[in-house]
Amino acid sequence: MLCVLVLFALGLWDDKKHLGPFFKLAVQFAVAFIAASVADIRVELFIESKIITSLLSAFWIVLIINAFNFLDNMDGASAGIAVITSSILFAAAAFSGQVFVGALALVLIGTLLGFLAFNFPPAKIFAGDAGSLVVGFFVALLSLRTTYYNQAQSGRWYPVLMPLVVMAVPLYDFISVTLLRIRQGKSPFTGDTQHFSHRLKRHGLNDTQTVLTLYLATLCTGLGATFLYQVNLTGAILIFAQTFMILAIIAVFESTVKNDRTNE
Repeated sequence: MLCVLVLFALGLWDDKKHLGPFFKLAVQFAVAFIAASVADIRVELFIESKIITSLLSAFWIVLIINAFNFLDNMDGASAGIAVITSSILFAAAAFSGQVFVGALALVLIGTLLGFLAFNFPPAKIFAGDAGSLVVGFFVALLSLRTTYYNQAQSGRWYPVLMPLVVMAVPLYDFISVTLLRIRQGKSPFTGDTQHFSHRLKRHGLNDTQTVLTLYLATLCTGLGATFLYQVNLTGAILIFAQTFMILAIIAVFESTVKNDRTNE
């Protein structure tokens, strides 16, 4: 909760004063490392070193925080996708018998739905960085606290990759925007209109249609992730392939914008 308060204060300060990206990133990494090393919000990944797992977990926390911060570029996008991803993580926690992790997921889902009622297009209230940083942190926390693999039960190892599949769409948006900005010689932290949602709008979709498309894409990847517990290695490979193909379809669909604009 102390980490959440620091992130909320950082986001609120940034909403009012527009802080520099490197200062925000430094505070996020500090908070994430404290959460990973002190509060044990981290993943082991079969690695015995606490320092290494804390650093890897801190990197993941900061990545998810910024992925949801990047998603907060259109009404209802960040909160709605957080509801979907948290719901899938709740199912994973319930499957592994984690009552308190599942309860935290339900609290987050309920809170986000209450907010989304007023944030869905056309929005009456907005999260700002004060909200999106906290939402991203809680989603990252759920993804790290949920148990996907139990060595004592000799279960299959590949469910540990479930968060990557669940977060495929937010990560796609974050990575694609970052690469676009770097390729254009811009800072990856510079705000612009090159996000997944903006690129969809260039096809003529309105805000509601764009947000619903984002929801559907997240559901398509997330629902596949729920089967990782039940399938063999071949099934897992098919789920990962399906996730990649969904993102590939999105990429192909988006690439037609450039062709259309070139033809014009």
